[in-house]
Amino acid sequence: MNRKVYYSFHDIPFTSYDYSYKKPELKFGRREIKELLISIAILSFAFSIAQSYPNYPNFIILLPVSFLAVITAFACHEISHKYAGIKYGYWSEYRMFPAGLIFALLLSFAGFIFAAPGAVHIFGTPSREENGKISLAGPVANMAIASIVLPLSNLEFAQSIFSSIAVINAFLAFFNLLPLGPLDGRKVMDWNFGVWLIAIVISVLLMFSSFI
Repeated sequence: MNRKVYYSFHDIPFTSYDYSYKKPELKFGRREIKELLISIAILSFAFSIAQSYPNYPNFIILLPVSFLAVITAFACHEISHKYAGIKYGYWSEYRMFPAGLIFALLLSFAGFIFAAPGAVHIFGTPSREENGKISLAGPVANMAIASIVLPLSNLEFAQSIFSSIAVINAFLAFFNLLPLGPLDGRKVMDWNFGVWLIAIVISVLLMFSSFI
């Protein structure tokens, strides 16, 4: 009897028993891909509008750069969480937060961004250490990208592109490492205060370096 293999937790039709369990892999379900694309699109518009404030018509010019920055910062951040969760054997899928995306878009007209676009949901019961490491994976990805791109921001022919990518990645790492509410920093601190302290200090240094 042929059994269909499902790679997404949400794609499993629980009204039927004709499915097989497979260890989680770095694959993306249809709903997950759709919600990632929607989040990337809205955040790209939000960042370009915020950067163009108060000359909003200029957001079209800034949109390609914002798109590249969001891809490297937001998408890599969430995929890193997903990958870390999967490495520990948990179903890990991104789910957007519609209200957070709308809020980010509205605030962008005031010239700044406060985004809570969504998060990677971990299906299972990870230990405190696992949860801390999964949470740390996103900010570490942002800090790695900022560190790589920051020296390139001095190149005249693509200064604005690399500078935007470095700034957004450094800021996203710092913001998510704040030990508040559901942010990554709270989970990392609960696991290992020393690791959290080192990570947030590095993110602050990268953030200030990217603004200079």
